[in-house]
Amino acid sequence: MNDYEAETEERWGDTAAFQQSKARTSKYSHADFAAAKVDQEAVTERFATAYGNGVDYKSADVQAMVVAHREAISKWFYDCSVEMQRNLALMYVQDERFKKYYDGRVRGLAQYVHDAIMAQ
Repeated sequence: MNDYEAETEERWGDTAAFQQSKARTSKYSHADFAAAKVDQEAVTERFATAYGNGVDYKSADVQAMVVAHREAISKWFYDCSVEMQRNLALMYVQDERFKKYYDGRVRGLAQYVHDAIMAQ
């Protein structure tokens, strides 16, 4: 177990979402993990394009991306409620690792994704 996995289990190991994710991913092949990454990356790229083009995070198009983001998590890992997605959005701006993932594409993207998720 790497440090990230240990931290995840320590923080959320007793939650239903963690247990569901662990049960699902324990059966995944490398191809499954790659497909999950493609789904996640596709949504991130859509957010980056919208942000780069100045699309309001409250717009119908961006709010559809918020739904796609939640659906991708639910498809591959755990049933992601709006409340859970909002908790993730907080991590996107508060945890430097998540912030770096988004802002590494376009500076300010983490805040944009956060704001879009919170606006739903």
